[in-house]
Amino acid sequence: MQFSDRRNTTRWIIIITSFVIVSLILWNTYSFFQIFKQEERVKMQHWALSQKKINTDDLNADLELPLQIIQTANIPIIVTEKDSIINKINIDDDIVNDKTKLRAFLQRLKNQNDPIVMKISEGRTHNLYYGDSSLLNKLKYYPIALLFIIFLFGAVVYNFYKSTKMATQNKLWAGMAKETAHQIGTPLSSLIGWLEIMKADNVDETTVSEIEKDINRLQTITERFSKIGSEPVLETKDIVEETRNSFDYLKSRFSKQVEFTFSAPKNPILVSINPALHSWTIENLMKNAIDAMKGRGKLKIMIEKEGQNIKINVIDSGKGIPKNQYRRVFEPGFTTKRRGWGLGLSLTKRIVEEYHNGKIKVAHSEIDKGTTMQILYKKAK
Repeated sequence: MQFSDRRNTTRWIIIITSFVIVSLILWNTYSFFQIFKQEERVKMQHWALSQKKINTDDLNADLELPLQIIQTANIPIIVTEKDSIINKINIDDDIVNDKTKLRAFLQRLKNQNDPIVMKISEGRTHNLYYGDSSLLNKLKYYPIALLFIIFLFGAVVYNFYKSTKMATQNKLWAGMAKETAHQIGTPLSSLIGWLEIMKADNVDETTVSEIEKDINRLQTITERFSKIGSEPVLETKDIVEETRNSFDYLKSRFSKQVEFTFSAPKNPILVSINPALHSWTIENLMKNAIDAMKGRGKLKIMIEKEGQNIKINVIDSGKGIPKNQYRRVFEPGFTTKRRGWGLGLSLTKRIVEEYHNGKIKVAHSEIDKGTTMQILYKKAK
C-alpha cells in the first residue's frame, strides 16, 4: 500500500512539474511576443518620422538616413489620408491591384495594430497602418505548436502506459489460467484413479459412463487453460467435424426449449486450428446466444465456404445488440448480465484473431429479433 501511494505521489509530482514548466514556457513566449511587438512599433514610428522628413524637407537636406530607414522596412504598410489610400509598402501585387482585397487587407492591418498618426502640416494628417512581420507571425503560432507537441508526447506516454498495463494484465490472466489448470490437474488424476476402481468393482455402466464424460470434460478444460498465454499448436482439421462435436456436446446439455440447428457442407473443409481452443470458441458463442435468448428460442450454426474463406455463423433469436455496441461486446469487462465477468467474448476474440489469424465480428443484429456472430477463417493450403 505504501509503495502504491508513493508511486501515485511521484506521478502527481511529475504532472505538476510538467504543468509548471509548460506554463513558464508559454509565459516567456508571450513576454517575447510583446517585446518584439513593441520593437516593431518603434521601427514604424521611425519609418513615419523618416517619411515625414522626406515629404517636408527641401531638396538640399541630407535625406540619406531617412531613405535607408524606409528602404529597409520589411513590414506591410498602408498609409491613408482621411479615407483614401495614398501609399502601399511590402504588399503583394495581387492585393494591390484589387481594390476589394486591398480594403480587406487594410481592415486586417487595423485589427492587428493601432495606427501611427503623422502630422504633415496644419490640418493635414496621415495614418500609418502596419501589420506584423513574418518573425512575429511565426512567434505567434509557436505556443500552439508547443501545445500540440506536448499533446502528442502525452498521448505517446498514455499509450505506452496503457499498453504496459494491458501487457501486465495479460500476463496475470495467463498466469492465473495456467495455475488453475495446474490446480485442477491434481484432483483430476485422483478422479481418474477412482473411475478405474469403479470399473473394476463393476459399478453400473451408465453411472461410470457419465462420470467418464465429465472427467473427459475436465481434462478438456484443463487443456484449454494450460494453452492460454502460450503459442498453441495448430493442426489441419475438418472444421465441420470439430464444430459439430462442440455443437452436439452443448445441445445435449441444454433445455429442450432451445431449438438447435446445424447446417454445413457435406464434404470436409480443412482449416489450421487448435481443436481445444476452437471448441472453446464455439461453446462461448453458443452459451452467449442461449443467454441472450434467456434459455428459450432458436440457435443455428451455419458453416459456409466462399473461395478460400470459411465462415462460421452462430445465429440466435435473442434480444439483439445495438449497433453502437458491436465493437464493445469484445472488450474485456463488457457484459449486459448481472452476474458475469465480461471475459467470454474478449477471450473468444483473442483465440480467433491472435491464435488462429482469423476474424470475428457481429455480422448482423436486430433488437428483439436476434444476432449473427461470424467467425472467418482461411482454408488450409
